[in-house]
Amino acid sequence: MAVVNEEPVEFTHDGDGTPEADWLAWPGLRDLPRLSWDGVAHVLVVAAHPDDETLGAGGLLATAAARGLPLDVLVLTDGEASHPASSTTTPDRLAEVRAVEVARAVSLTAPDARVHRAQIPDGTLTAAPARVRDAVQHLLRPGTLLISPWSGDAHPDHDTAGLVCAELAVTAGVRCLQYPVWAWHWAHPGDHRIPWTAGVRLDLDPVARGRKSAALAEHVSQTRPLSELPGDEVLLPPAVQQHFDRDVEVFLVPDGQELTGSLGVEFFDGFYTENGDDPWGFEDRWYEQRKRALTAAVLPRPRFASALEIGCSAGVFTVDLAARCDRLLALDIAASAVRQARDRVTAAGFGDTVETRVARVPQEFPAGEFDLVVLSEVAYYCGPADLADLLARATAALSADGVLVACHWRHLVQGYPLTGDEVHRVLRATPELTVLAHHEEEDFLLDVLVRPPATSVARAGGLTP
Repeated sequence: MAVVNEEPVEFTHDGDGTPEADWLAWPGLRDLPRLSWDGVAHVLVVAAHPDDETLGAGGLLATAAARGLPLDVLVLTDGEASHPASSTTTPDRLAEVRAVEVARAVSLTAPDARVHRAQIPDGTLTAAPARVRDAVQHLLRPGTLLISPWSGDAHPDHDTAGLVCAELAVTAGVRCLQYPVWAWHWAHPGDHRIPWTAGVRLDLDPVARGRKSAALAEHVSQTRPLSELPGDEVLLPPAVQQHFDRDVEVFLVPDGQELTGSLGVEFFDGFYTENGDDPWGFEDRWYEQRKRALTAAVLPRPRFASALEIGCSAGVFTVDLAARCDRLLALDIAASAVRQARDRVTAAGFGDTVETRVARVPQEFPAGEFDLVVLSEVAYYCGPADLADLLARATAALSADGVLVACHWRHLVQGYPLTGDEVHRVLRATPELTVLAHHEEEDFLLDVLVRPPATSVARAGGLTP
């Protein structure tokens, strides 16, 4: 078990991991800015074990080689501990095999790169940060782009390599980027433990992608079983290998690892001041008009007695909700937005049935019971702890037949504590609720949740048994 951002992470290489299809379906991978080569005069790729350099940065090696950049690859351990229970090979023999494999792999991605083996015992990097530091520091030069394993990968050797490299980059005044390896297995799209918005992507052309694929095939001791005997099982099963066959590589910026707390009133007041009364284009954009129509259409009942809208903004959707509610309480953290919402609902003739209020949730979650709670484009402003608190309060406030509807943007936004995918993953995992309806597009997620059992609209209307 490892700890990432103060949260325990436990996984096994052969356990159920996140399918590659889930990652490919997440637009966040394509939202990352492209890696810039400005100022790069030399590339140093650090690997904790032979194969890390190919898995995490094989495409980068091929791309840098095509750009004519000088390249060094530093392999900190020989990976001799990958099969500790093997009865067919010894650690010494495995180290020899893996040294040949990494040399062949690097020759395919970057033929002129120099490969260096630090030969620190596998599995001991945490106890040997000075040796890691010395090995890396020896290869740094002005203009180096330092590429290392991600310090939150939840493998002790990877984490130590990443931490040491990040520290050295600051000291030496060079740029450092870090590649996830095992995080693709244990994490999920939008996972708040990964600093997505502090990252970049490298799009791989067909040549770079082909070189990476050929290089990975050289790591036979990891991609195939050593034998059919117990202890010789494959270390990188096909489901894991798929994460490294995509046409994009992701690199994280180490300084962005700290979790972000919830955004406060200063952010929203400043946002409205700088961008006007309708900064998101709720009124003018067809995207927003269509999304509101879909959100209203997915509600399972034509009318609700008492509704709560959290994050009403200027009240554009508030008016739509008011037409279907006997009473509606609309909240927002920004006083200027609440004033606009009040004027809007009054002009629409709902001044007597709609109350607007300035409130920060979850801290100022209103008392009372509601048969509809709406979270539209708001929950990703919460930090992880506040999201859990918000969902607990919203669930507790639902009536026995209550409905919670949530709709959130899926793309990465710089500065937001969470992603829309993370919000809906946590929401759908709420034990007191079950999904009645789910709508998914590249741009947004829309979920309707109720207390179990979920009864379809047709069944509730007597159209089906």
